[in-house]
Amino acid sequence: MINKKGSANWKGGLTDGTGTVSSESGVLDKENYGFNKRFEGEPGTNPEELIAASHASCFSMALSMVLGEAGFTADDISTEATVSLEKLDDGFAVTKSHLVVTAKVPDASAEDFAKAAETAKANCPISKLMTAEITMEAKLA
Repeated sequence: MINKKGSANWKGGLTDGTGTVSSESGVLDKENYGFNKRFEGEPGTNPEELIAASHASCFSMALSMVLGEAGFTADDISTEATVSLEKLDDGFAVTKSHLVVTAKVPDASAEDFAKAAETAKANCPISKLMTAEITMEAKLA
């Protein structure tokens, strides 16, 4: 089993407080986040942005693996994930993650690529973590 850690600290109330988020690797080291960064578009990180980056990076690696198992090696895989945070009757929830992927895969047909992308979407560990709807657009460049 592999265990990875992230941590957060919060001080104050919801709208006037501030927090920091860190990752075990040190890539994130007490990066500031807060209500304004999450809900009002102020520059800085927020939980949904971090989930989106995690989903995009995990999916890209999973797609590389699935393509490799099918005998293909991608020259390039670029993935963007958009995570949606919505206010529901019982509070806020991440309800969707939409993947947009463009890849250059020599000798792969559109059908080969579409099959690999769907397999990666269903099986990447971050996709499996989410209970939210996960959608995707995949195109071979």
